[in-house]
Amino acid sequence: MLSLLNISNIALIDELRVEFGRGLNLLTGETGSGKSIIVDALGILIGGRFTSDLLKTGAERGFIEGLFSVTPSPPLQAALAAAGIEVETGNEEATAETDIIIRRELSAPGRNKIFINNQLATQSLLRELRPFLVDIHGQGDQQTLFSPETHLELLDAFTANAARLAEVDEAYHYWLGRKRELDQLQRDEAERFQLVDILKFQITELERAQLAIGEDATLEEERRLLLNFEKLTALSDESYRLIYDDNEAALTRLRQAMKRVAELAEFDSTFAEYKEGLEAASAVLEDLAFSLRGFSDKLEFSPARLAEIEDRLVEISRLKRKYGGSIENSLEHLARSEDRLRQVEHSAERELQLRAELSAARLSYLERAGKLHTDRVRAAKKFEQAVERGLAEVAMESARFQVHINAPTAAALSDETTSSSFTVRGIDQVEFYFSANVGEDVKPLAKVASGGEASRLMLVLKTVANASEFPRTIVFDEIDTGIGGRVSEAVGVKLKKLAQSNQVLCVTHQPQIARFADNHLLVQKQVVRGQTRIEVAQLDRQAQIEELARMLTGAEITASARRHAKELLKG
Repeated sequence: MLSLLNISNIALIDELRVEFGRGLNLLTGETGSGKSIIVDALGILIGGRFTSDLLKTGAERGFIEGLFSVTPSPPLQAALAAAGIEVETGNEEATAETDIIIRRELSAPGRNKIFINNQLATQSLLRELRPFLVDIHGQGDQQTLFSPETHLELLDAFTANAARLAEVDEAYHYWLGRKRELDQLQRDEAERFQLVDILKFQITELERAQLAIGEDATLEEERRLLLNFEKLTALSDESYRLIYDDNEAALTRLRQAMKRVAELAEFDSTFAEYKEGLEAASAVLEDLAFSLRGFSDKLEFSPARLAEIEDRLVEISRLKRKYGGSIENSLEHLARSEDRLRQVEHSAERELQLRAELSAARLSYLERAGKLHTDRVRAAKKFEQAVERGLAEVAMESARFQVHINAPTAAALSDETTSSSFTVRGIDQVEFYFSANVGEDVKPLAKVASGGEASRLMLVLKTVANASEFPRTIVFDEIDTGIGGRVSEAVGVKLKKLAQSNQVLCVTHQPQIARFADNHLLVQKQVVRGQTRIEVAQLDRQAQIEELARMLTGAEITASARRHAKELLKG
């Protein structure tokens, strides 16, 4: 439901804040008062084109902002989650409503920004969210009505076969999973011999190399030692002499110092505290000396070993470049190749298993889709009759309406290689056919329905189908074009009925429709300090009587018109 619409510096609107309520919201006012501007702004908000020429004259920036309160549904939540949009609910119950704030901003240079719950978003996301938020039906906005996908949804809503649809959806995805796996296996089979040769070569190459994690680092260290043999020998020998072997070696002089300090300690006990530290230093120097001598003794220059290391490092580097950049990745590639080779070598057995699973999945899907088809065919006649009755009530007594359901023949379905008609919603293609005039054959709805006819037809379809799978805001812009009197009354009744399951916004010039409003909004155009402004007022009962009287008689409101308006509201 649309709770609030804020518009700033758009067309003739400088600042406008409109609050909407549940049920039926009627917008009335003089012709040209700006009612359609409000509807157009709502259309822009949920994905319509937003260009700089829509800015109010002289304005640098403008925006449209709407607050929607919607009941969460899995598809809506999935779309928001995929876009990283966080939403909050009023409480922790599963049926709690979610608040979604959409804001579109425009500056004079034409820069357009979209925010959803204060997070930057794209126009494509707006269009994805639109079916869950707003359904606009105006003179030039009939795309959803003309789409066969919408026809299928409306028929299913009338049939109330959600459980059957869920069964078909589940069977379809299981069948599709088996089919995709088999297709992949068959693609592998077509390349099987080449793939086997490649996998075997790579496995043999990696196994022969006998790579070990960390081997390259160890070899690099040994290589550095061999390349610096002379320098390392000189450093270790000289260090050994300085610490241990010379007459003036550090260890010799330290021991002399220790002896002198021990003598001092006999006279001053504070020097005794250094004894342990000096002994530790002596032990460290002695250990270091022995390590240096051992290191020097082990040093041995081997041109053959250096060449062997160089060759091994070149081989490891080549394998790393070829198989992922590291020894770890190369070993992982080896494991994956071994698994893939086992799969390919056993593909014949897996293919037989998959074919059996696919055949069973196909039969299961067709069984469920067949039951869904039967349900639709049974419901179609009742749907046609209900729609034609509704059309007669909205001044389309001569209109004829048919539901065409096309499904593959049994012969076509018996061919296991044919599956082009399989969808998550079954095997049926549904399209509405329509004729508004006597003597004309029914034709596809998109080819014959005018704007006014399409608006009234959509109202009838929405009412008959009780479109409440995703309760939303349904907008009808001047649905009363070309009708009046008794027919307007019937249109009002249908709008009221539709508003029981959806929020309805309707622009009307007919008092017989306006009388049914749960929330009556008067749109007026005012000239203030040489500038035209649009204002919207929410009418109480007395103001509603005045507006209905104006709609009945025009500019001059008579006492008789007021009485008639009161009678309409009482009725």
